[in-house]
Amino acid sequence: MAGSGFSWKLPDHPKLPKGRTVAVVVLDGWGEAEPDQYNCIHVADTPATDSLRKGAPDKWRLIKAHGTAVGLPSDDDMGNSEVGHNALGAGRIYAQGAKLVDLALASGKIYEGEGFKYIKECFEIGTLHLVGLLSDGGVHSRLDQLQLLIKGAAEHGAKRIRVHILTDGRDVLDGSSVGFVEALENDLAKLREKGVDAQIASGGGRMYVTMDRYENDWNVIKRGWDAHVLGEAPHKFRTAVEAVKKLRAEPNASDQYLPPFVIVDENGEAVGPIVDGDAVVTFNFRADRMVMLAKALEYDNFDKFDRVRFPKIHYAGMLQYDGELKLPSHYLVSPPEIERTSGEYLVHNGIRTFACSETVKFGHVTFFWNGNRSGYFNPELEEYVEIPSDIGIPFNVRPKMKAAEIAEKARDAILNRKFDQVRVNLPNGDMVGHTGDIQATIVGCKAADEAVKIILDAVDQVGGIYVVTADHGNAEDMVKRNKSGQPLVDKNGNIQILTSHTLRPIGSGQS
Repeated sequence: MAGSGFSWKLPDHPKLPKGRTVAVVVLDGWGEAEPDQYNCIHVADTPATDSLRKGAPDKWRLIKAHGTAVGLPSDDDMGNSEVGHNALGAGRIYAQGAKLVDLALASGKIYEGEGFKYIKECFEIGTLHLVGLLSDGGVHSRLDQLQLLIKGAAEHGAKRIRVHILTDGRDVLDGSSVGFVEALENDLAKLREKGVDAQIASGGGRMYVTMDRYENDWNVIKRGWDAHVLGEAPHKFRTAVEAVKKLRAEPNASDQYLPPFVIVDENGEAVGPIVDGDAVVTFNFRADRMVMLAKALEYDNFDKFDRVRFPKIHYAGMLQYDGELKLPSHYLVSPPEIERTSGEYLVHNGIRTFACSETVKFGHVTFFWNGNRSGYFNPELEEYVEIPSDIGIPFNVRPKMKAAEIAEKARDAILNRKFDQVRVNLPNGDMVGHTGDIQATIVGCKAADEAVKIILDAVDQVGGIYVVTADHGNAEDMVKRNKSGQPLVDKNGNIQILTSHTLRPIGSGQS
């Protein structure tokens, strides 16, 4: 908490009079991009949000919502809903991703958290498995973080450790994998001298084994599952250094496309399959290329490929990779501890707040907005309304989602003048955009725009103030592109659909 000179008291605004209702509308997954047929926001009929752009530059502008602008490690990191709402609610940038891991490792807090305690329950009789990218590129993971985690786990009771490595060559120079493996092997050898059974157990190249994203190719995950979990792969070696050197010697080989391999003992048996009673940590801090593996490791009803075995394990991610799916359910490093959020300031100044969205984004205008805190700051001054999302129905089947219902709740909250601030999240651009259904996303964007109009009309009726913004991009670009920006096509000539968030800026308009 702040020092002795700190005060919750907010000074009066130099221009805006008191007593005017403020509406904050977050358009989820609503970025700004060049107009074309794959920009669903452009194609959709969106007169309300179109009119906001006419306020540029004084009342409408572009804002970065990815990378270092929101506390992520690099500008190659897409923004996401959790980080975006953290920043919106706090009004400040907090460390996310790699920075959080660095702080947790340096302070030792990583070993005090519930996630580490959860995997530690397996240390007495089970094996600790660490799966991730072996690289110092700093985009998805870092070698020094892995080294510290292995050392710390051993000091906290891990007796048997197996590392499942994915070689890089994409964020670092091709061929650097050999040096990374040698460095890791050196660390593991020192642990073995201290009585810890520590070895590399399996591996493969990141683009061919384990690290696919956006459900593009589940065969990539299956190859990793077979090697890491089942201990089965077409290539078997006695050491990881031998594996990488020999596989790299093959024609046209590269680090990122090395085939899966397993390390075997003198009897030809895999040294580190994942079995019942083991603990597993995926040590990448970046989410996008860990989500698919996390689903395979965690979901009972997983159906993307035949897992053959589904071991009963204690699994944790380095971080939680998807706040909406709460995946994984256990993680070593918690979201940032955010103090003095806007919501907290408002209640300390007697400002009455209303927040609303449907289930899939309700936590974003409450929990994440309030600095990763559950519940109210002051229930006498706050009201949170959750509208149930459709269950068992894909978002592209009902792309309008609950936009109208959210808008109606916001409208009523504005017109009854019970609240000073009304904030909502309209999820359509993001949730329908993730389905990859362009026509449905266009319908969803139109529905969100209609909701914006309902809210802004209510603001006008009471002489209020509005801010319309977003948390990250998605619906503004629904196709994969080459480096020159042209749409990519597959071998059959079909457009390759993009279902992920983007690196595009967002727009923000105000009255």
